[in-house]
Formats: sequence, structure tokens, C-alpha cells
Amino acid sequence: MTAIPLTVPPRRPVGGSPSGAAGAAGGPASGQPGGHISAALRRVSFAFSADGSHAACLAAEADGRWFVESWRLGQEPGGLCVPQPLRPGAGGHRSENLQSQLLPLIDGRVLICRHQGLWQELVVRGTNGQADLSAGRLQQAGLRLLPLPCPAPGAPVAVALGTDGMTTTSVWLISADGVCAPQLVAELPGLHGGGIWLDEGGRLLGLDRLQRLADGSAQVKAVALDLVTGSVSPLLELSTRSNDRLAACDPATGLVLVRSDAPGEDRLGWGRLGSAEPLRFPECLRGGRQFLRPIAIEPGRNRVAVQADFGATSTLALWEPGSTRVDPLRVPPGRLGGVAHWSAAGLRMPYSAPDHPAAMASVDVDLLLSGESRPIVQPVPLGLAPLQGGRAGFNSVVKVIPQARETGWRLDGSAQRGDGRPWESAQTVTLPGAAGPLEGVVYGGDAWLTAEHLVMALHGGPADAWRLEFEPTLQRFAAEGMAVVAPNQRGSTGYGAEHAEAVQNAWGGPDLDDVLTLLQSIGGQRASLGLRQVALFGVSYGAFLALLAAGTAPEQVARVAAVSPFLSGARLQAEAGPAVQGLAERMGAAQEPADGRGPRDVLLLCHRLTSELLVVHGDADDIVPVTQSRLLRQELLRIGRVQGSDFQYVEAAGAGHEVLAEEGAPLLQELLAGFLRSVRPT
Repeated sequence: MTAIPLTVPPRRPVGGSPSGAAGAAGGPASGQPGGHISAALRRVSFAFSADGSHAACLAAEADGRWFVESWRLGQEPGGLCVPQPLRPGAGGHRSENLQSQLLPLIDGRVLICRHQGLWQELVVRGTNGQADLSAGRLQQAGLRLLPLPCPAPGAPVAVALGTDGMTTTSVWLISADGVCAPQLVAELPGLHGGGIWLDEGGRLLGLDRLQRLADGSAQVKAVALDLVTGSVSPLLELSTRSNDRLAACDPATGLVLVRSDAPGEDRLGWGRLGSAEPLRFPECLRGGRQFLRPIAIEPGRNRVAVQADFGATSTLALWEPGSTRVDPLRVPPGRLGGVAHWSAAGLRMPYSAPDHPAAMASVDVDLLLSGESRPIVQPVPLGLAPLQGGRAGFNSVVKVIPQARETGWRLDGSAQRGDGRPWESAQTVTLPGAAGPLEGVVYGGDAWLTAEHLVMALHGGPADAWRLEFEPTLQRFAAEGMAVVAPNQRGSTGYGAEHAEAVQNAWGGPDLDDVLTLLQSIGGQRASLGLRQVALFGVSYGAFLALLAAGTAPEQVARVAAVSPFLSGARLQAEAGPAVQGLAERMGAAQEPADGRGPRDVLLLCHRLTSELLVVHGDADDIVPVTQSRLLRQELLRIGRVQGSDFQYVEAAGAGHEVLAEEGAPLLQELLAGFLRSVRPT
């Protein structure tokens, strides 16, 4: 089977373009100095520099190629956040890898860590288009970069935590001058993660150490690493059996926030470094069904910005030490990025919504808390200046051009559609599941259920979920006139442990029950109105689930688009690499659900796959081997199905597992949209 190279540029009816404008959610649109307008449709892996003057992320425009993006964050109140693509110089990487780790430096440059086989390659990307500077190579299975809090000129800029994945964590100091090699400062027995500074000078670093107990279980304890001596000392020890992690720290005041299950459940608590007072676990930080995470501490005032996640959405709140409540901050519905920086310019954090590609939000906390707005001071253009009174004066102009007002929320750098129209919006809804209500994200407005073309999208994972954020593939479907329902069936994350662990030792069990229940409910209502059956779209685990559903209830499914599917948990576990094998073993992927429905093997259901089928797989997929899809194709041909009429099969040359988020993705999105929207002749 010859793989198809994805080099043909697709038409771009819904992608961003250089003529798009940056917009704002819940506030005024923000212009970009120098006329620069961002066209990035995807942004991931945001990080902030030590002083908050810059941020960095991986970004991709309509062509699907990933690049490093540096953000200059205005340091005055109301200052804009301006993105700048950092393209590689001569001999640089054409497209950045999605697994690359970024660390923005205080001068706008970005330290990049790339996984290269058995090595981690460190390079520094400049802002002037010159060739990357080497910062060294380390032979480590994994590497985590942390910014030093106050790097002096010529001194190291970062700490790197390296692990062999089993027994040892190595700690290096990383320089960005292109001359100094990484400096090993400590080798710690065991696995260490996290990384929160305990002092302003960059000497004491709080880490979370994973300890193996005699009974085979694991335990996490926070420790303090002295980078000068290389020694480690205990930091948190609430009880002998508890898991105690450091969540946040303000070295200037000594405020620390911790996460521990010592109170009987996983809770947020707080205290002071060096204080004899016990840690406090206020009821208001219990969270309930929400997962609370402190994302930034206001310098000088100790107010804490708390991100609260549940299901598809995020909310933002404010908490102060000693307070018995958290104060909600009214931010637009969507998804926050889980990282932030708070300075005199305000609170900055990544934000995304279905109709707002990910960008940088600026929050004036006090203005949001007040619920009021204030006028934005803008210079009056000379042509509108009231040189004299009368009808042509300024008073007649302000009736036509209302004065812009600031609400306390602004979004900078969010791309608009290339055709000038707004992005398609989405909302969360409650859907029927086999064991109770489910949350889902839907495109198509309130009439989504009765749309002419309805697609049910099933997410990968299984430990994943659909979020109320910008999703280019679903956006493309909606722009083509299709309604989309994206359920978070059992097995999805963000709804508590019971919901997520429902598929433990039961891949294709409770989650398949939910999908079949939803298909029956939606299909019955659509059939009564004379509407077509639902089309299924799934990626990775979602593709496996979509194929199982189509083979179990073929009468409920019009067509299936399966991207990077596997055929069964057992087949995946047998063929995948070590990392995926380990995940499959931990989740009991090879075990069959005890529900009497029979083996969850797509090959055994091929004869029941009567819906039109499109299979897409990257031939360089290192997560789900392409041999899974090739075997499906062979079986379909063996039982007499005709490729080109009964099913379509596409291998993308050079594409990996994230085939819809890599170079050439727009072409595949166009292929998928055309297939899902088409109607089989009768």
C-alpha cells in the first residue's frame, strides 16, 4: 500500500489568514503594533519567562506546520500581548515537533528541548532569524525545563530535570550562550517531578519525589533541593501514608500552597515557609466535583488565582490566605490553560473557546470583581478632532462612534477566519447515557439535533475528553454545514474518578454502552422526523469505539470516519511501543468487558460494517502502528468489500499519530468533511 504525500495545498475557506484580525472575548478587540496580525489556529504548551515579560508556545497556522512563537507581554497595566513567530534560520527545522518543550527567556529568545531518539537536544532560538544556538545534548529518557528565577547576564538560565525513567533523577544548569555545556549539579535517587522555587535567588527548588513502598505501592512527598550543595531535605511530611505535593509558592512572603490527601481526600491547603503553624485546609478550597489548581500568586498581596476545572469548561476564582471563600471572576465560557503569570500589568493566562483560537488573556482582577467597566483612553484621530463647534464638531461624532470600555478581560492574538466571518460557536449540553446523563459539546446551535447532517465525534484517549475550546477539525465540519455532537462518555476525564475509571479492564464496555444509548436516542428522534442517520467520526481510541459502535448497531450509523484506529486492546498492546504497552497494561486493555457482548475486536465485526467507511492513518504513527489499519483493510478486501465504493483507505506519508494536527492536516480535514457530508446514492 503506497502512502499518500500530503503536499497538495487545500483550499482554505475557514482557515486563518494574514488578513484576519486579532479579537477579544468579552472585551474590545486588540490590535497588534506594527500591523502584525496572528493567524495561528492552534497553540499548545504555553510557558512564561521567569519575570513574566515573555511567553512562548508551539503554534500552527492553516498549513498545519508547527513553529515556535514568542510573546512579548506589555509590562504596564493595559499593555498588549504580542505574538512573534520565531522561524528557524538556515539549516533549522522546517516544522517543530509537537513533543518539543519550550522555555521562554527574559530577552524574548526561547530555549527548546527536542527528543531525538535516546537523546534530548537543547537549542536556543533567537528573535532575529539566525541559526539556532546549541545548549547541549543529554542522554536522558525524559527532560523537564524550569526557568531560573533571576538569571544574571551570562549565567545559566534554566534547570533541567532528567530521568532514566526508573531509578535516578539528574539535575543540570543550562546556559543559553551557545558555549557552556549543561552543568550537572545533583543526582537524586528515585524519580522527581514538579519544580517550584522556594527562594528568590534560585538556590532552593521544591520537588515531588515518588517513593516505592515495601508493599509495592507508591507515595509522593515534597522535598527541597539545594542547587549549591546538591543535597535534598524533606519539605512536606503530613503523615506517613499521605501523598504531599507542593502546588505553589511565593518566595517573597513565604506563602505556600500544598496538595495532600492527609485530610482524608485530595485537598488544597496553605501555610508559610519556616512557620511553626500547622498547614490549614480551608473548606472553601475543597473543590467538590471541581479540580482546583492555584495558577498564580499576586506579588505583594498574596492573592491567589485559582483555576477550577470540571468537565468541558474552566472557571477562574480568587482566594486570599485566611479567607473562608473563593470569589468567582466572570470570564467568558471556555478553557483556561492551567498556567499563568501575575504582575503589575495584570494576570496573564492562555485561553481558548470554540469560536476563539487559543491566545493570551489579560485579566484586571479588581475590575472584574467590581462588575463594572471603565472607558478606554484612546487618542482622538486628527480628522475627528473638534477644531470648532457646531454640527461638524466632536459632539456629533461620539453619537456614531461609542466610546470603548474596558471590562477587565481582554484576549490578544486570537486569529479570525480568513473569509472574515466569525468562527462557528459551540455549547455544552446534557445527553442521555446508559448509566445516567453525560455532558457533550455541540456545534449547530439549539437545532443541532434536527440538522440535515449530524456527526457524532468520539475523542481519543480513553483518558481524554472534549473541551469547550477551539478544535480545528470540528470547526471545519461545522463550517461545512454539519452539526456536531461530541459526548464525554464514561472513561472521559474531568468528571471524577468513578467516571474516568469506568473503562478500567473494560475498553469498549461502559463507554460503548453510552455511545449506543446515545445513537439510539438521537437516531430515534431523527428517524421520526425523516432525517438521515448519524455519521461517526473518531480518532485513535475514539476511532476504535466508532468502529465497534458501527459494527454493533449498523442500522444506527450512516457512515464512519476512523482516524488512526486500533482493532482491539489486545492487538494494540501486542504491537505498540513500550510506553503505550505500559499504559495498556495498567488499564487492562487486553481484558474483555464482562457484559456478554463478546470480544471487542473490530476484525470480528467486519462483516457487520455495512456503513460507508473511511480509514485514515499516518504511516509513521509511533503510538498506534499503521499495521492496525492495514490489517482492517486486508480483512475488508478478504470478505469481498470493494475499496473505493464500500470503503476508502488513506495512508498519510510521514504522518504520525497526531495526523490531524501535523503538516498536511488541512487536506485531511477537507477529505473528512467531504466524506461525512456526502450522501450515498439510493
